[in-house]
Amino acid sequence: TRYLIIGASSGIGEELARQLAEKGYTVGMIARRKERLVALKQELKYKPGKVFIYAVDLSDEAESTQAYTKLRSDMGGLDGIILNAGVGRDDLKAPWESDAQTIDINIRAFAHGLHWAFAHFQEQGHGHIVGMSSIASHLASGHAPVYTASKHFVSNYMTGFRMKANALEIKLDITDIRPGYVVSEMTRDNAHTFWMASTQRAVEMMIKGIEKKKRRIYITKRWRLLAELADLIPYLIWNRLSF
Repeated sequence: TRYLIIGASSGIGEELARQLAEKGYTVGMIARRKERLVALKQELKYKPGKVFIYAVDLSDEAESTQAYTKLRSDMGGLDGIILNAGVGRDDLKAPWESDAQTIDINIRAFAHGLHWAFAHFQEQGHGHIVGMSSIASHLASGHAPVYTASKHFVSNYMTGFRMKANALEIKLDITDIRPGYVVSEMTRDNAHTFWMASTQRAVEMMIKGIEKKKRRIYITKRWRLLAELADLIPYLIWNRLSF
């Protein structure tokens, strides 16, 4: 089984590569930081699965397309893709440059990667697209408005493409992963540590859901309750809360 991971140099993406290679998957890894990819490939060289890497800045769409196509060839084809790349900043005074970077990676690069994967799997006749959204897709935040909005986009974009696949009668599974707090570079300075899951445990749960090709996965499961409650809370109450 061959999966390409976009955003594999740290945190969840790195651990996904590690655990999938341990299970014998052929794994392609794409990220911006080449030194991290090289080190991870060296670490995984004796695992059952084969590992391939490509360093690229995902904000460069032409280079990203080249990276996806090259790894697909190196891996002998693709059965699935995991769109994990993302950035975020919890800051009431975040400058536009920070928001613009979040939009470029979390929205534009995500959409570009999913669009490329959809076209590939449509031609192939089957496949699996996994997108890393967040519990934040159910929320809004004054501290991170662009991040939460970007995750709302991610989940809705995947839902739309799932409907598109059905309309085109393509055998395509799309999995929307919505983690709560998971130990990673993005959460290491976050004071909201309740229900924080270890990276290893979170990824174990993700892979179980991925292998079952579930439509939606909450990590951990208890976050599903909060998500359902969040969807029911009136705007006037949300507007008084501080996140």
